[in-house]
Amino acid sequence: MELKTIPVELPRDSNIIAGQTHFIKTVEDLYEILSGSVPNIKFGIAFCEASQERLVRWDGNDEELTTAAIEAARAVGAGHFFVIFIRNAFPINVLGAIKVCPEVCSIFCATANPVQFIIAESGEQRGVVGVMDGMIPKGVENAENKKVRKDFLRKIGYKVPL
Repeated sequence: MELKTIPVELPRDSNIIAGQTHFIKTVEDLYEILSGSVPNIKFGIAFCEASQERLVRWDGNDEELTTAAIEAARAVGAGHFFVIFIRNAFPINVLGAIKVCPEVCSIFCATANPVQFIIAESGEQRGVVGVMDGMIPKGVENAENKKVRKDFLRKIGYKVPL
């Protein structure tokens, strides 16, 4: 078995959601979840079929994000791996619905940070072992950092204004 790291480039102003699923129907179900979640959400989805034809299945409503999802799925290449790129929404807006999709087994990451997938490969099989999301912490927040965090969450509408 060989371990590899696969960096995935996020398109500008996008977030990635990646995970493992178990059935070809996932692409259409994720499309329906995303398209019904947030007005004006843009997205691309790709899924690595693990048996039969073993194709990268895909869909989306934005060509750039769909192309990026296909490229990321091909680069990671793990069986039953799915990747979604979204724009005009945050993962928090869709993650709950994605998690309860009957085919979704697990979520590996949901982020706008630089991301690398740690892959185990053996013969014709590949699996995601883990994900590196973002960078190493530089310290612990102080009172001013805490104020900035709380103000930011209120500015973008995720907390009630004080």
